[in-house]
Amino acid sequence: MGLPNLTREGARRRAELLEIKSYRVQLELDEGDAEGFGSVAAIRFRCREAGAASWIDLVAEEVVEAVLNGKPLDVSGYRPEEGIVLPDLAEDNELVVRARCGYSVAGEGLNRFVDPVDQAVYLYTHFEPAYAQRMFACFDQPDLKAEHELTVIAPAGWKVVGNTPVEFSQPTPQGMTRHVFAATPRISTYLVALMAGPWAEWHDTHHDESATIPLGLYCRASLAPHMDAERLFTETKQGFAFFHRTIGLPYPFGKYDQCFVPEFSAGGMENAGCVTLLDELVFRSRVAEDSYERRCGALLHEMAHMWFGDLVTMRWWDDLWLNESFATFAGVLAQAEATEYRHAWTSFASMEKAWAYRQDQMPSTHPVVADVPDVRAVELNFDAISYAKGASLLRQLAAYVGRESFFAGLRSYLTEHAWGNASLSDLLRALGKACGRDLSWWSEQWLESIGLTTLRAEFALDVEGRFIRFAVTQSEARPGGGEPRCLPVAIGIYADDGTGGLVCTHRVETDVAGPRTEVPEMVGAPGGGLVLLNDDEVAYCQTRLDPGSLATLVERIGDITDPLARTMCWSTAWEMTRDAEFRARDFVKLVRHGLPAEADPGTVGLLLQRAHTALDAYGDPARARPGWREHITWLMDQATAAEPGSDRQLVLVGAIAVAVLDEDQLATVRGWLGGSSPLPDLALDGELRWRLTQALVAHDQAGDREIGAELERDATSLGRLHAERTRALMPSPQAKEEAWQNAFRGDLPTAAAESLASGFSHPAQRRLLEPFAPRYFAEIADAWTRWESGGGRQLAMLLFPSWAASTETVAAADTWLAEHPHPPSLHRLVAEGRDRMVRMLKARAFDQTA
Repeated sequence: MGLPNLTREGARRRAELLEIKSYRVQLELDEGDAEGFGSVAAIRFRCREAGAASWIDLVAEEVVEAVLNGKPLDVSGYRPEEGIVLPDLAEDNELVVRARCGYSVAGEGLNRFVDPVDQAVYLYTHFEPAYAQRMFACFDQPDLKAEHELTVIAPAGWKVVGNTPVEFSQPTPQGMTRHVFAATPRISTYLVALMAGPWAEWHDTHHDESATIPLGLYCRASLAPHMDAERLFTETKQGFAFFHRTIGLPYPFGKYDQCFVPEFSAGGMENAGCVTLLDELVFRSRVAEDSYERRCGALLHEMAHMWFGDLVTMRWWDDLWLNESFATFAGVLAQAEATEYRHAWTSFASMEKAWAYRQDQMPSTHPVVADVPDVRAVELNFDAISYAKGASLLRQLAAYVGRESFFAGLRSYLTEHAWGNASLSDLLRALGKACGRDLSWWSEQWLESIGLTTLRAEFALDVEGRFIRFAVTQSEARPGGGEPRCLPVAIGIYADDGTGGLVCTHRVETDVAGPRTEVPEMVGAPGGGLVLLNDDEVAYCQTRLDPGSLATLVERIGDITDPLARTMCWSTAWEMTRDAEFRARDFVKLVRHGLPAEADPGTVGLLLQRAHTALDAYGDPARARPGWREHITWLMDQATAAEPGSDRQLVLVGAIAVAVLDEDQLATVRGWLGGSSPLPDLALDGELRWRLTQALVAHDQAGDREIGAELERDATSLGRLHAERTRALMPSPQAKEEAWQNAFRGDLPTAAAESLASGFSHPAQRRLLEPFAPRYFAEIADAWTRWESGGGRQLAMLLFPSWAASTETVAAADTWLAEHPHPPSLHRLVAEGRDRMVRMLKARAFDQTA
């Protein structure tokens, strides 16, 4: 079936011509019909040019009829990629479209899922960026907002949930139940939501001075025993209290439901009043505290969207950042100031901001305000630039204009454009008016440019160790136009506090502009042992350490008492490793030296992940086996010494399970899993059992029998996905060929294909995988045409032959990129894989130096 690809210009013309008043949609959902459902949409709209023609979007298995202003339209030549042509429009129009639409298993449209635990059927929607047309005929673009009134005929006993409450339900003669929802306010089509099935549910209410909000939580019945509703409701209430207090506008959508749905193609989706979240966030096994922190961040991100994205929506996808950057910034701010996770900005610096730095160094990077010529181009802009870089820049802007002015400007922006659409210029005008400054230069320098600069400290000390001069140098932005930036930078001087800790003894805040900025305020201050630029991590830039500070970091990183400063040092060391300025084996040693001082399980997990990457991707391949053996021996000692049953123990064991292991280490893992030599109080539940089984399977120490036994223990949807991944990890040519064929075939549900692809490669299996490198370039273009767009992105990345890092593979990528006219999205993914490989080879060469 051909899929439509609305262009920016086509959307602009249609928005100039039409004004949509309302949709009345009726769906008939039959539990026994796995293929599709009946859809009737009645749309009322105005045309500003009587007699003009337009079209309505619809992706359907069959269009039964379309009636425009009482006249049947000829739909015999209907093609999904073209929609339904609407000729000779009147000033006021009513269109009725009856169709049969299909379910999705790829997370695009109305998704159907059968729970293997109890065979219950669950339906849920996901419409961003333009998939509402897969459920009902609509003008599927963000700037044609309308009221939506939904009626659903569903099996008796099913729970149906949407953007608004159900006004009434009544039985039908056929034994079904007809549910009629209240009309929504004016929202974009991609924010419409529906869930239907035997959902388990919990309810509460949030009260404050601004609003009384009914709250709901939903998940599959088989997950209900694992739902920690009290904690989720507490964090939800904390979020609403914070946003009401900080934004100053009441929640606009009445009730607020959070629905945890299976095999979701995204982490979360901000449907107005009916948020959907990946149901893996209902933790069915023991997880460390950082997983709760990450989940809370996801909840608050989606809640922030109710104002930034739903109440006020971008006009076109160029301004996707107006949704995602604001939701990310506001969500972290709420987490840091209103919940137990007071170090949320530290977590943001180590995870999200590092993600932005990686993306912004690739040749495929783009401005925060992106060029999105059509809907297909949107997909790849759900990336680190639109989320993490944009959020970093908003934090930087808030520091520049002042918090009070920043939120006053946002309040004005939201009030002026409520229930409508806006663009960058609207935001800048509101913020500029609030702070009394022209911000156009800031937009040009930060939102409309690419790349990042690197800061270094240059200084001299007198005989007493005091600064006699101090300057900050700034490189040109790379990639990009080479321009330096203007940014607020805090400079921290760290020295021993006499008790073994490294603390900040002197701090200066300055504006860095141009290639060199003198800092006279530092003159006369004691030099300390560590000079840390961007000490508060507000500025968006990379930093490098002077030789003395780097030596202090290597020797005493664990002595730095401030978690954010320590995170900055870890991040600098890691960026230097990635840029071939710090040897990979030295970074692994640094992790072993500094990890004992880290208490936060998220930080421990991230550092171990980076150490693994250093060993596997950035280290000298000739040193890999002894390097892994030394590192995992140390990790096992750490796991044995960890407090029994602690988060630290769980994180350490999880890191061991994905490593390259020798015979003795595999015997230890087998003892943990089988119970012959257990770790005290280790939470050996479903998730961890799968991880340890996967470690054994990847090293040919377990096989089909053990996989079957685990699947019998865990006969859930996640258990099935784990089994798929574990089979793909089997180190035989036959298993790899089967996984490759199944992933490339294009007819599996997205979640299953991604599980196969995630298990295809393992650092212990490089030689086994070498024959698949040329096949990737030979087969990827055809596979792309079979994959659904969302799943295709993940599969193209997961299966890129990073296991075969060599100049030959880089040359094969260059040939592929040069010789074939490929879809822009696929071209970008392959170019990014090539860029990562070039970085790997450069770091490996540096690690070989003495």
